[in-house]
Parts: sequence; C-alpha cells; structure tokens
Amino acid sequence: MSDALAVSGPLWRWTADNGVSWFFVTVDGEAGEELSAIEAMRRLEFGRKRGFRSLRVEVRIGATEWQTSCFPREEGGWLLPVKAQVRKAEGVAEGDRVSLALRAL
Repeated sequence: MSDALAVSGPLWRWTADNGVSWFFVTVDGEAGEELSAIEAMRRLEFGRKRGFRSLRVEVRIGATEWQTSCFPREEGGWLLPVKAQVRKAEGVAEGDRVSLALRAL
C-alpha cells in the first residue's frame, strides 16, 4: 500500500436507537487533516461531493486489507468503520488500540 497514512487509535462502538452497533477508529491529527485536504481537492476537481462528503479508502490492519469509506466528523477528524469480518480476523475488540494504514482511492 503506497503513500499510506499511518493511524493508531482505539476501536470504539456507536449504537443506534434500534440496538445495531457500528465500530470505528477516529482518524484525526495530521492524518485527518490529510484526508480533509484530499476530499477538498477532489470536490474542487470534480465539482461535486460524495454522499456525506465521504472519501473512499483502502485500509490495512495487520494482514487484513479492505476498501471502505471514511466519513467526516463535525468536530473534526474522520470516522473509519471497521467491519466484523476484519475485527474477527485481526482479533481486535472494542477499546483495543489498533494501528492501521490507509490510502485514499
């Protein structure tokens, strides 16, 4: 994965009113600023934005690689969803600190 951003942070859970849970790592700091810059440049280049200003990314945690979308947070930084298949494959759970590499697509 060339030109990947290195990110480390806790895996945390968000639960909807209907009880469905999603797991995320927050991408902030320099990596978050880099994602914001990429999203802004693409918006200017293509004259439109993706839904929710999302940004397609390729991610690697350990030996597991997948593609997903990051979503900007109102308070700054980005939300990176981590699906169950990845959590199981890499043996990570809520509260664990994960190190990942991500690259905008």
